[in-house]
Amino acid sequence: MPEEKLAFEDFEPGRRFSLGPKLVSAGEIIEFAREFDPQPMHIDEAAGRASILGGLAASGWHTSAMLMRMMADSYILNALCEGAPGIDLMEWRKPVLSGDTLQGHSTVLEARPMRSRPGMGIAKFRHVLENQRGELVCLSENSVMIRMRAPSEETSISSEFPH
Repeated sequence: MPEEKLAFEDFEPGRRFSLGPKLVSAGEIIEFAREFDPQPMHIDEAAGRASILGGLAASGWHTSAMLMRMMADSYILNALCEGAPGIDLMEWRKPVLSGDTLQGHSTVLEARPMRSRPGMGIAKFRHVLENQRGELVCLSENSVMIRMRAPSEETSISSEFPH
């Protein structure tokens, strides 16, 4: 019997989902960069070492894509998610270098029913990714639209959660 998917009601403020770990290889950095961000520090080891990044570094967009995959594996693919209206915050704090292992968490900051879409709620998340040294490499915030299990409920579980 398949496991029941997470619904809006399951995304209470303060709930945390683990992300990763994810080992970042030189090959995937180069492959992503050749396709989407072919700057020298992302496609050539020597150019990466000579840059301010200090080594072959993942593009910030690659870091964002890895974050998305970790979110999908952690909770999105097991939830009644209907997409996101955008990104509120995306900060790349430190370079993600070849050989780094990324892990972190997503925390529900707030959740509320959507007035414009009955039976749907919106949950705002903060995502934190760190490397193996515990250094913050990526900080992001965005909202996700999630179907309700019991669409007739009008109660809000919204609250402010400390950032």
